[in-house]
Amino acid sequence: MNIGIQGISRKLISIIFLLWAFAVTAPGPAIAAEGGTPQSLKKITIGYSSISPASSPAWFAYEGGFFRKYGLDAQLIFIESGSRMVQTLISGDVVAAQVGGAPVVQSNLQGSGVVIIAGLLNTMDYKFVVSRDITRPDQLKGKTVAVSRVGSSSDFATRYTLEKYGLVPDKDVAILQIGSQPARFSALESGRIHGVMIAIPLTARAAKLGLNILADLQMLGLEYQHTSLAVSQNMIKTQPDLVRNVLKSFVEGIHYAKTHRKEALAILAKYLKTDDADALQEAYESELQALIPEKPYPTLKGIQTILREMGAKDANARSARPEQFVDNSFMKELDSSGFIDRLYKTTAVAKVAPRTEPAPAPVAAKEKTPAVEAKTKAVATDEKAKPVAKQLTASVEKPQPTEALAKMAKVPALAAQQYTVKSGDTLSRLAERFYNAPGKWEKIYDANKDILKNPNYIYIGMKLTIPADDQAS
Repeated sequence: MNIGIQGISRKLISIIFLLWAFAVTAPGPAIAAEGGTPQSLKKITIGYSSISPASSPAWFAYEGGFFRKYGLDAQLIFIESGSRMVQTLISGDVVAAQVGGAPVVQSNLQGSGVVIIAGLLNTMDYKFVVSRDITRPDQLKGKTVAVSRVGSSSDFATRYTLEKYGLVPDKDVAILQIGSQPARFSALESGRIHGVMIAIPLTARAAKLGLNILADLQMLGLEYQHTSLAVSQNMIKTQPDLVRNVLKSFVEGIHYAKTHRKEALAILAKYLKTDDADALQEAYESELQALIPEKPYPTLKGIQTILREMGAKDANARSARPEQFVDNSFMKELDSSGFIDRLYKTTAVAKVAPRTEPAPAPVAAKEKTPAVEAKTKAVATDEKAKPVAKQLTASVEKPQPTEALAKMAKVPALAAQQYTVKSGDTLSRLAERFYNAPGKWEKIYDANKDILKNPNYIYIGMKLTIPADDQAS
């Protein structure tokens, strides 16, 4: 059928109009192709207040492209001071800040309205490094250690550690104010002082110099809101979706780093400005994998620690509750929705396998008799184990009567093994490792009371006797 030129023109115009209407109304992609700058991306600035592995979640979120994934054209800005960073957050120059918990708590007490929405590092990442001639905490008595200044985080960490080891700060151990971490380390290296708290990557240098690392703060059970992600309450009220997307970016950045070792090491090298392979490996394994949580909830106990510290001078801190400095609603939303669990289920997590020492043969391997003294009454299931070393000695020195051996057959034999304490170990973690029951830490403590002054008196290089479990976990 002959439609004619005018009919074809009208039909063509109609088709063009429909195509144009569809193009205008159809939703565009959330993120443009690589290298593009889509109009939908919201420009924001996010601050971080230190150049250390504790600040790495912001770096991973940025370098991994997760801010862009969630519609944010983010710029990272470094401001060297927690208090200055919080002021920048209050002014609105940054929408979110990766910053220490203490400055956030301090500003909130003064009515700033700044709150923590995520806990990125919930303990201090300091390690207690001492001179070559010190191998036990008690050898610090009469010696000198250094902090940056009284009231600083290094001062708090140092006093906390000394007290856990049964030493009285300023009495048993002198404390000097020296300044920056490099200056304190230099004083230790030159022999002017005998101990100092330092963080990665200086810890790798300390090991190369043959200095001894007695402990890291996580060994002593310290919960402390070291690094947090903070926003203003006004931002939460007016732009909750923005806050939600910032948090998603951080969570995915952490996941990316934990599951992409090679890429994460390259990012750490870029921001830490080092090519020291040992320092980078330590930063990745000891901090990122071991300390930065997959689900970064803030630590209320750690905030309470900060409040106790501030309470010595501030009455408001003494009456405050940790919950008033935290908004957990966004973390709970991500967690309960399965957002975080799905990340780790869909990607194999590249965690470093824990290094284990081969278990030495039981001390009483040459003896055919069980290494437990006979008892005239049944052993209660909750009875605390006696120090195994003493039990083994007794079994060797005193021949067991036949009657006693018959009774002992009813008691499970104990086979002890020796373990050398490593960074991050605690008695409860060792109980979980050897007995699959963290609550059995007292079993290890009782077996080592001759060297453990208290349950916290555990240090790197210490030799512990691990009694075998006499009951299924």
